[in-house]
Amino acid sequence: MKQLIVSENIIKSFGVGVENRKVLDGVSVAINAGEFVAVMGPSGSGKSTLLFALSGMDRVDSGRVTFNGTDLSRLSDNALADIRRKEMGFVFQQPTLLKNLNLLDNISLPAMRDGGKNAAQLTTKARALMKRTDILELEQRDMTQASGGQLQRVGICRALMNDPQIIFGDEPTGALNSTAANEIMALLAEIHRSGTTILLVTHDVKVAAKTERVLFIFDGKITGEYRPGVYNATHDDLKAREEGLSAWLSQMQF
Repeated sequence: MKQLIVSENIIKSFGVGVENRKVLDGVSVAINAGEFVAVMGPSGSGKSTLLFALSGMDRVDSGRVTFNGTDLSRLSDNALADIRRKEMGFVFQQPTLLKNLNLLDNISLPAMRDGGKNAAQLTTKARALMKRTDILELEQRDMTQASGGQLQRVGICRALMNDPQIIFGDEPTGALNSTAANEIMALLAEIHRSGTTILLVTHDVKVAAKTERVLFIFDGKITGEYRPGVYNATHDDLKAREEGLSAWLSQMQF
């Protein structure tokens, strides 16, 4: 299987002097094309820092991260931004939307920043994504006129506008109730089945149990890996997956 992202002994620290803290401590990991991977670990373990490092949003202190064979550390800030915009999509716990734009424009306008793209075609694509995620009827609403789950769907639509190879999610269900969280995970699973690689950070066992591979990070090191396997969406299967993952996590944290 093709390796899409590979990190080799990456180290990332924050702070200076006596306040310096190594948040990532020699992390080596590979994310294969087409995988659905979750990263779990206690608060402050380095989950989000790892996601930012693998996506090129943060530069590492040492080691290297490659994306499609390209060493991200050798790229300029502009070149990194181009890769993130064209090849990656991002979904955060709280979608960052512009209050003065309707939801359709919030989805389509960021993609229009790329020169040479036809505005009408992008609007058509944005509407198609909104239809796919069941929020087309909200296109003229602003962000104050939609629920948290609906706004997260807007964020997912925006992340998909450039047909990215990978979606990075930083606690994408963390601010949602259980019903909305289940709906977002079902949507991400559908996106994954269409061929998009997904890497998400989560603290929620119910979320991680629906992925194919779970990495556990503790004190800046990957200390374990668990494979729930392919999820078939039955209630009994999900319950068994959650129980198995919970048992494994209890071993990882002690």
